[in-house]
Amino acid sequence: MFKGGTPNMQGMMKQLQKMQEKIAQVQAELEQKTVTAEAGGGMVKVTANGKQQVVKIVIEREVVNPEEKDMLEDLVVAAVNKALETSSAMAQQDMQKATSGMMPNIPGLNIPGM
Repeated sequence: MFKGGTPNMQGMMKQLQKMQEKIAQVQAELEQKTVTAEAGGGMVKVTANGKQQVVKIVIEREVVNPEEKDMLEDLVVAAVNKALETSSAMAQQDMQKATSGMMPNIPGLNIPGM
């Protein structure tokens, strides 16, 4: 990337543009990918997409009991947190795969998740 001791800015800019395009493509794909997590032995299931958005919650009829409202709330929170954690890990893994070998070695450039 260096010619005669000075950075090849045009080459770095092309590489950065290529990386931006790849990141945008992966982000669009992640919106379509989903993960499902459950709590309470499958009584509450939460589906989230790769952009860490909850897209579906399924609660089995047996767990809906007004006398045990707190338990249901805890199960929903647990399932949502598991789904978002799994979704985040999936997104990070996909982004790392997509950008491996593309990250320019620019001092001071620190992009989170890369």
